[in-house]
Amino acid sequence: MAIEIKRCTLEDIKTLQKVGRETFYESFKDQNSPENMKAYLEKAFNLEQLEKELANKHSQFYFVIVDKEVVGYLKVNVDDAQTEKMGKEYLEIERIYIRQTFQKYGLGKCLFNKAVEIAKALNKKKIWLGVWEKNENAIGFYEKMGFVKTGSHVFYLGDEEQTDYIMVKTLEG
Repeated sequence: MAIEIKRCTLEDIKTLQKVGRETFYESFKDQNSPENMKAYLEKAFNLEQLEKELANKHSQFYFVIVDKEVVGYLKVNVDDAQTEKMGKEYLEIERIYIRQTFQKYGLGKCLFNKAVEIAKALNKKKIWLGVWEKNENAIGFYEKMGFVKTGSHVFYLGDEEQTDYIMVKTLEG
């Protein structure tokens, strides 16, 4: 299995849209109404929105590619691009998504390690993320990676208010 991590550019926008929609839908379709899923996917993954995010100098997207197939992606934010005002010493992992058929191969960990590498290169001291309180697999993964719950915030999926745990990891050295 040949694994590659590649930074996304504007040229990758259609692929990013496709993998973003697919992985989010796979992850949450069973726990949410079709109407709320549709509303969120249209809002978060329309080309105009993705173009704006890709153009933001404080955000970065990366694909994880297995045998030349894009199977997931990472989005990180710093400074003003963070979805919560956490401060200059933080990097936010906004999204790590892997297609279901490629989960349990360590690809999430590859993307997580990329986020740590970026954080260290930018001299960040902490990494934070928001994870849905009902996403037990992700919570378990992040706890295994050294994150601790420090609070929560509201996340809207369509018209439904959901709770995300805020989890933080302090980087060593």
